[in-house]
Amino acid sequence: MRRLPLLLTTIALCGGLAALGALDRSAPERRPPSTETARQAGHPAVPEGSLARAIAADQQRLRRLPGDAAGWARLGAEYVEQARLTADPSYYPKADEALHRSLTLAPQDNADALTGLGALANARHLFDQARDFADRAITASPEHWPAYAVLADARTQLGDDAGATEAVQQLLDRRPGTASFTRAAYDLEQHGRTDDARSALRKALDGAYDPADRAFCQYQLAELDRNSGRTAEALTGYRQALATDPGYTPALAGQARAEAGLGRTDDAVRDYTAAIDAVPLPQYLLELGELHDSLGHHDRAEEQYRLLAAEQRLAAANGVVDDLTLGQYQADHGDPAEAVRLLRAEWDRRQNVLVADALAWALHRTGADTEALTLARTARAHGWHNALFGYHLGEIEHALGHTQDARTHLTEALTTDPAFNPLLAPQARAALTALG
Repeated sequence: MRRLPLLLTTIALCGGLAALGALDRSAPERRPPSTETARQAGHPAVPEGSLARAIAADQQRLRRLPGDAAGWARLGAEYVEQARLTADPSYYPKADEALHRSLTLAPQDNADALTGLGALANARHLFDQARDFADRAITASPEHWPAYAVLADARTQLGDDAGATEAVQQLLDRRPGTASFTRAAYDLEQHGRTDDARSALRKALDGAYDPADRAFCQYQLAELDRNSGRTAEALTGYRQALATDPGYTPALAGQARAEAGLGRTDDAVRDYTAAIDAVPLPQYLLELGELHDSLGHHDRAEEQYRLLAAEQRLAAANGVVDDLTLGQYQADHGDPAEAVRLLRAEWDRRQNVLVADALAWALHRTGADTEALTLARTARAHGWHNALFGYHLGEIEHALGHTQDARTHLTEALTTDPAFNPLLAPQARAALTALG
């Protein structure tokens, strides 16, 4: 039973939002940009300077008190957060060592270390491990709210729809605030309830007083606008987020995304480049590469794709498993057969709608449209108004000769967001023209 809308109404009366620590963030994935980058990637930003000072203080303390289990758990969580802020996966092995040391020192009822290990596993895309660590943390301490955030993220990525909603509900019950409102909004959006998602985020914004919290909520609202084709409104929202917190890199990348959609391509290239200089996420590299490709700047696009491959190799060397991003890249810009291989492996690990859509598209690119159609429909089964999903389904139907269905879904994609991708949106319009 889905109780989220009722509970969200109740929670609005509870007042303020708590600032979040590092235990309830999971790693970003590329598509769709609006939801995957922000809502799955994290929550209000911790200023990097403050985090670096916290890490230094805990390192110094642990040199004096090496038996402090709580201190090791805290340091491990800080390393996970530092990796997120800097896109430097070399912090993951450090986090792993610190968190396991905490668990060795305090093997019983150590919810902080178990939750930290769950957050680390989410960051590495080891979502089944993240789920198991979160379950163990909840068993040890049923009221330990960060564990429910980790569990919600893991279940979402594993494609456990009912389980993810349940975990979000448990989080809402225990900690009404940015972490819970954000996850509730993502859950609602995935089920096609965009207005409810926007309502949840506005309630979060109304109760947010810290600049990082407010910027995060403003960014999320802008992402909802952009994913709904309200690109000009989204650009205003991104700028509001940057005015609130000038160092919030996702809002800078979002601004670039909106500028590209509005045809302000020089501004978009400038802002993407600045975002990448700050945090070289594979998503930003791929989006800038696709923008360059759409402008005919193929050498510049290839440079971004090479950097993307280097970032993926670095992540893999530090324990990150991300066949989704590589598969999406290969399907559109490399070897579709390799994309199918990568994405089948990802689908075996987790049957999430993003993976279903990506595998469907890769299969289409190899000509396996009958199998692709089943997966493309699976990706849309929950009702998510996602322009990329609609485009992929429409092109697959077009290839199979399902003309009316193809026309319907291509039109739907362009109605949802006419500028959903600088390369694919023009192809959607061309396909519609060809269909008559």
